[in-house]
Amino acid sequence: MEASTLRNTFIFSLLSICSISSSTTTSHSHHHHPLDPLTPQEFTLVQTIITNSYHNSNPNNLTFQYVGLDEPNKPTLLSWLSTLKTTTPPPRRAFVITRLNKQTHEITVDLSTSSIISDHIYSGHGYPLFTVEEQTTASELPMTYPPFLESVKKRGLNLSDVVCSTYSVGWYGEEKSARILRILCFYTEGTVNLYVRPVEGVTLVVDLDEMKITQYSDRFTVPMAKAGGTEYRAAKQKPPFGPKLKGVATVQPDGSGIEIAGHSIRWANWAFHLGFDVRAGPIISLASIYDLEKKTFRRVMYRGYISEMFVPYMEPTEEWYYKTFFDVGEFGFGLSAVSLEPMKDCPAHAVFMDGYYAGQDGKPVKISNVFCIFEQHAGNVLWRHTETGIPGEVIREVRPEVSLVVRMVSTVGNYDYIIDWEFKPTGSIKVGVGLTGILEVKGVSYTHTDQIKEDGHGTLVADNTIGVYHDHFLTFHLDLDVDGIGRLRTRTLCYGTPWDFIMSLAKKIFR
Repeated sequence: MEASTLRNTFIFSLLSICSISSSTTTSHSHHHHPLDPLTPQEFTLVQTIITNSYHNSNPNNLTFQYVGLDEPNKPTLLSWLSTLKTTTPPPRRAFVITRLNKQTHEITVDLSTSSIISDHIYSGHGYPLFTVEEQTTASELPMTYPPFLESVKKRGLNLSDVVCSTYSVGWYGEEKSARILRILCFYTEGTVNLYVRPVEGVTLVVDLDEMKITQYSDRFTVPMAKAGGTEYRAAKQKPPFGPKLKGVATVQPDGSGIEIAGHSIRWANWAFHLGFDVRAGPIISLASIYDLEKKTFRRVMYRGYISEMFVPYMEPTEEWYYKTFFDVGEFGFGLSAVSLEPMKDCPAHAVFMDGYYAGQDGKPVKISNVFCIFEQHAGNVLWRHTETGIPGEVIREVRPEVSLVVRMVSTVGNYDYIIDWEFKPTGSIKVGVGLTGILEVKGVSYTHTDQIKEDGHGTLVADNTIGVYHDHFLTFHLDLDVDGIGRLRTRTLCYGTPWDFIMSLAKKIFR
């Protein structure tokens, strides 16, 4: 479930692949572009409208799972753009998903009239985004649950060093399914690298509507992985150190080439709109390139964003089979976005922007520096040629490659995804997703590969630690308008384990 139509896949090269506040070459307008994300004031207005409409219900039963811009449809927006924006813009509306009395409501709110246009109860399969608040509450339940306390004691662990996290459970064709999370726990004694020290064998199931533990199992124990050598913080490292790299600075004597007006961005021969969504993260719209001969902008992409990230793990045991995560649809790339650090996540000359989303209570929550935008001088060659075929002449022509990058980082549990939209003067748009962070590992009794006599469904990466096989399937929604609507169809490209293998694995699990 999503606002407008958040969907498709890609690394593509054309011709060759939030409410926002900012600084540097920026002008702000009080007039909304129809694609601008909701402002903090609009989030508050939505909360007030919906809360007042359910005044007869227990307010504690009402939660806001998703609040975002309900974008005007494409023909309406293009019609408005064709009038050079002289006509009244399309009405501003919000799309909202709430939970009330164990039901999912899909609500459309007209912000100009402060009224609810539609309120539909969703009765199909699936549930909306998990909120940060409900995940936090669920992860704390084990700490007062007697069977879990006994399991911790049995393993000789200090309860004060145990932390727990939430995991979605997937759907396997059931007619009816509860809104549940599984809870897995980790041991932090001697390290902050909690994911490499799982309390293996213990699983809890939490019903989110009841907010209570409904299932518990403790099937086996394995030795706890060592904490030594797992520290990743630079300030905590001990000799010998790795190579020391010297810093570098990029100088822009003529100032930044980036122009930002509200959410509209111009750079070199590119113009586009940048929005922030709690589910999808960055949304690129109306990406157009300037044609010097025709003296006009030619649209390349109407809309692009990450629709989904599917992460299935290839471990069929009871403790692992359900790990088939939808990182965007269940946890939200925008909701999981983190503040970017100047000079580390982004270069010195980057422009930073803030983003907003609605918390579980509907109130706006700010993510500072959720985006950075910068000119990238990577030292690459855009085009070159050396000509020696003309007698008496050596012609050498070299043009450096400079591009504009829009970056966001989303941390979903153990993994950090670095999302880059890159615009090149040649007319290419390149999107990349870098994967970093910490491996998801399984605790085992093995300390050497010679001890493994059966399929371990992963690789022994340290004593008592197997990195479990898994894939990351990225899906992008791309509405490409190369010189006109519908001129270029969207293709879906999947990389990783073939789906037939996943299905055969599922059949083995449930036969």
